Amino acid sequence: MKKILFLQLMLLSIFVKANAQTKDTLSKSPFNFHFQLTAIDQSHPAFHASYSGTNSLQPAAEEALSLTTTLFAGARLWKGASVYFNPEISGGRGFSSALGVAGFPNGETFRIGSAAPALYLARLFYRQYIALGPAVDTVADDINQVSELVPRKRITITTGKFAIADMFDNNSYSHDPRTQFMNWSLMSAGAWDYPANTRGYTEGLVIEYATPDWAVRFGTVLVPTFANGPTLDYHYTKAQGDVIEIQKNITLGKRKGIIRLLGFRNVSKAPNYRDVINGYVNHTDSLDVIDGHKYGGVKYGFGINGEQELTKDLGLFFRGSWNDGQTATWAFTEIDHSGSLGLNLAGSKWRRPDDTFGIAAVVNGISKAHQDYLAAGGYGFIIGDGKLTHYKTENILEAYYSAKVNNNLNLSLGYQFIQNPAYNSDRGSVNVFSVRAHIVI
Repeated sequence: MKKILFLQLMLLSIFVKANAQTKDTLSKSPFNFHFQLTAIDQSHPAFHASYSGTNSLQPAAEEALSLTTTLFAGARLWKGASVYFNPEISGGRGFSSALGVAGFPNGETFRIGSAAPALYLARLFYRQYIALGPAVDTVADDINQVSELVPRKRITITTGKFAIADMFDNNSYSHDPRTQFMNWSLMSAGAWDYPANTRGYTEGLVIEYATPDWAVRFGTVLVPTFANGPTLDYHYTKAQGDVIEIQKNITLGKRKGIIRLLGFRNVSKAPNYRDVINGYVNHTDSLDVIDGHKYGGVKYGFGINGEQELTKDLGLFFRGSWNDGQTATWAFTEIDHSGSLGLNLAGSKWRRPDDTFGIAAVVNGISKAHQDYLAAGGYGFIIGDGKLTHYKTENILEAYYSAKVNNNLNLSLGYQFIQNPAYNSDRGSVNVFSVRAHIVI
């Protein structure tokens, strides 16, 4: 697979040079086309583990390569309306089949359902802007954005298939594992069990009211039929995910910042941890929380997300999130409360203004009910070491440097330190080293 990857990179570099001047000439067209390829190669040396289970990160040294390629096609329909189509190919794998760490180190493995490369539909959605005033901004051609005039005060309706994180819990410094931090619990609020199938996509409706100073958005979408499942559950009245977010744009000392407050409520077949434990103790049920047998499982939670320019090159960000932790994780990852803090620095001082250095720390935890479930020998779809004798928070430090090689290619080096993987102080710590190539056209 690595030989195929490097061949793709060389061919794409030739393609980029041959088409470097097409973006401006096509910007007035009602259609746009973009492409991305992201390859992440990660390795970790052997680490200490007192024991391992089915979902454990394997203590022997590992290396894993992931690859995603996406075509972004868009079309302007009529005033304020556009449609977008994103076929995607993903393949490769994460360490230990992407198991054993709640804040998993490779955000791109979220898109990978199997090691063999597979083609699937990532997004197909319609967007409509409804102007609430005469003022407009000219928005340039970009990924999933045709060149058009966008009202400054507006209602935006988006419906179809998409990733709910495309529109919620955004952050300029920490949101995209293809270009920024790679850890799952840094790309999104860790405790937001955001509705998605195995590859990270869902179907539904998002409505947003936005002004230059603030915005509020609401989404209602489908959840999978079972935990981390590939198929969405169309019994909408019994299974859905709802999310609301309020965003306030702020200014501190003439420097821009944003605060976002998020709330969510998911309804699904997710079992209750205490009910499962009691059934297991009384020999009336197994410890299975992957295949729920009845509707009515509810998970709710909250999040706060902030970003602030400190200088023209330096930015600060933070996230905090919490969920009730009573029902099994159904879609994202097994985190019930999380906090992160980090910095991003552009490379102007060393004459590389388009390079970026980022460093962040995150602390993840789970509820007492979740701890007791793992201690009883239970397994979620991400973690489970067969027992949990000594619970501690999962603590992660990540640093990366992204170098802009040309207008279409960025290369990154990254390092992650993971203490108490899967909340288990009997395992680890783990050192993860990353190399990333990202091509965008």
